[in-house]
Amino acid sequence: MKNIRLAALTEREKTVVRVDSVCIGEGFTVIAGPCSVESEEQTIETARAVKESGADALRGGAFKPRSSPYAFQGLGLKGLKILKRAKEETGLPIVTEVVDSRDIAWTCEYADMLQIGTRNMQNYSLLKEVGKTDRPVLLKRGMNSTIEEWLNCAEYILNEGNPNVVLCERGIRTFETYTRNTLDLSAIPVIRELTHLPIIIDPSHAVGKVSLVSQMCLAAVAAGADGIIVEVHIRPDEALSDRDQTMNPGQFCEMMKRVRPLHRFMDGLR
Repeated sequence: MKNIRLAALTEREKTVVRVDSVCIGEGFTVIAGPCSVESEEQTIETARAVKESGADALRGGAFKPRSSPYAFQGLGLKGLKILKRAKEETGLPIVTEVVDSRDIAWTCEYADMLQIGTRNMQNYSLLKEVGKTDRPVLLKRGMNSTIEEWLNCAEYILNEGNPNVVLCERGIRTFETYTRNTLDLSAIPVIRELTHLPIIIDPSHAVGKVSLVSQMCLAAVAAGADGIIVEVHIRPDEALSDRDQTMNPGQFCEMMKRVRPLHRFMDGLR
C-alpha cells in the first residue's frame, strides 16, 4: 500500500472530524435514523426517538440510489427540507447521501455531513467535488472493494483540500448468502494501522437482518471503531426501503443501553 500518501499514519496524528457539534474520533459516535426520508412525521418522530436514546446525529436519505429503477428513489429537495426541520426539532446534525455532483452545492445548504455510498465509492468526479466543499464526508467502502481501493478513494477527497473524511465499513460481498453482506471487522484495526482517519461501522447494511444488528454494534465497539451508523424507523414494517434491517425505537434504545457501557469498559482497557 505504498501509494497511500495523505492518509499515512506517518503524516499526522489521528484526525478528529467535527460534524456541527459532534466530534467523530473522540469517544464513540452513534448516527441513527431512517434509510429513507419518507414524510415529515416519520422523520421527525424517528429523530426524537433516537435523540432520546442517546444518538449523536441523524441519518436519512433524501436521494436513494436503488438497484431497481422502480424502487423508491427518495424525496430529493423535499426530503432535505424535512431533515432540516428534524434538526431544528432535535438539534441532531444531519448526515445524508449525495449521489450526483450537480446536487452537492444545495445539499450542503441542508446537510452537516455528506455521505458517499457504496455504489459511488469509485465515482471519482463525485469524490473530487465533495473534496472541494467544506462539509465533512462519510465515505462508505464499496461492496466489492479492497481496503487499498477504499483508501485511495479517500485520497481523492483529501487531495482536493478537504481533510474531514470518515471511513465507513458497511460489509463486503462474499459467497455467504445468509447475511446481506459480510461485515469485515478486521478493517477496523487495519485502518488504524494504515491511516489517521476515523472509522465507523454500518451493521445494518452489512447483515441486512435486524436480529443481528445489535450484536454487530457491540462487536464494532469491541474492535475499536469510532462509531456506528444504524437504521431506525418509527414503524419499520411501513418503511419504503430496507425494512428487514431497520430497528424500531425500542430495539435501538435497548442496544444503546449496552453500547455506551461497553465502550466505556473497552476504553478503560486500551
